[in-house]
Amino acid sequence: MPRQNPPQPRLAQAAHGAARVASAHAEQAEIHRSLAPEVMAALVGAGFARHFVPAAHGGRAGQQTPGTDGGSFTALLPAVGALGAVCPSAAWCASIMAGLARMAAFLPEEGRKQLWQDGPDAVIVGSVSPKGRARHTEGGWLLSGEWPYVSAVSHSDWALVLGLVEQPDGGTERRMFALRRAVYRIERTWSDIGMRGTGSDSLVAEDVFVSTSLTFRAEDLMAGRAPGPAARCHTVPLPVVNGLFFTLPMLGAARGALAQWLALAEKRLHALGPGVPGPGRSLYEETLARSSGEIDAAELLLGRVTALADSGTDVTAKDAARCQRDCALAADLLVGAVERLFRSAGTAGHSEHSPLQRLWRDVHSAAGHVVLQFGPAAMAYAQQVLSPPAP
Repeated sequence: MPRQNPPQPRLAQAAHGAARVASAHAEQAEIHRSLAPEVMAALVGAGFARHFVPAAHGGRAGQQTPGTDGGSFTALLPAVGALGAVCPSAAWCASIMAGLARMAAFLPEEGRKQLWQDGPDAVIVGSVSPKGRARHTEGGWLLSGEWPYVSAVSHSDWALVLGLVEQPDGGTERRMFALRRAVYRIERTWSDIGMRGTGSDSLVAEDVFVSTSLTFRAEDLMAGRAPGPAARCHTVPLPVVNGLFFTLPMLGAARGALAQWLALAEKRLHALGPGVPGPGRSLYEETLARSSGEIDAAELLLGRVTALADSGTDVTAKDAARCQRDCALAADLLVGAVERLFRSAGTAGHSEHSPLQRLWRDVHSAAGHVVLQFGPAAMAYAQQVLSPPAP
């Protein structure tokens, strides 16, 4: 009897359909530095926007329906990966869209009702960089700031951004503020050589009034203290999973690069023969084994992070530091694997018409994200494992 593959989770199944749309528009996204409306519609239709939205607001997080994968971090791995293999920019935006909706679940109930009053598919973008300043006023705050690198901002319905609030003692409190699309403007500042289609332009707010219902302390997000009753995915501290949302698109891109390289390598191997110039078969064998192994290793690391996030167990500071290390290490492995594939592909893979060079650029660009820098992740992990230095 032939072996049957297990059924794919709902999000992963839908992501394959969205990937076909994203693939058809990948070159257009490069040119326009933004995803086509058809691609964003496909991502929303696949369920990325609602994946972490509480069931009480029409989303999938906390659903009790058997077989649902709503709110699962593990479900993101194959779903984002399917997109990343053909269009890392689409994968990045899908991943960010899901991650920002998870953050929005930390708003007070009244704020959540406002944000998802038209349904759970609102496109939420944002930034946790402290680029804003807020001051108290009656009923809320006045917020101003400019947040760069806000992916998919031109397609957004809402934004969730971090602002600093001055305290009477001279200190500052970090708060997250939810902004309607009508109250902020976009400046076209995205010029990176990779991930061009993410449209990661700047968001600008000037003395925008934000009611108390549309803000929460950033510390609650960092610690996983969502207002109850909270689904499991809303109790995970941000440092545990933050790197996932940026590394999963890289994993998909690396898988796509490997597929592109294999097609080129097969052509080169068929052409090998006496007197034919070029590298021998051993180069392709070694490149295949090492790069595919590194990609597999990265997937195992990220799988461990998603498994911990989905386990519902209490997460220690050491666990969080290890997850940060694993994501940063996975990013390094993926960059190395794709770099090797690109270098050995020859000029055919380096052509501007080759998808391989786009995937190579995208992986390098994604790895530049501050969350994926290995040095800080290594330091944070070492502080949890090694004895403190002697005075």
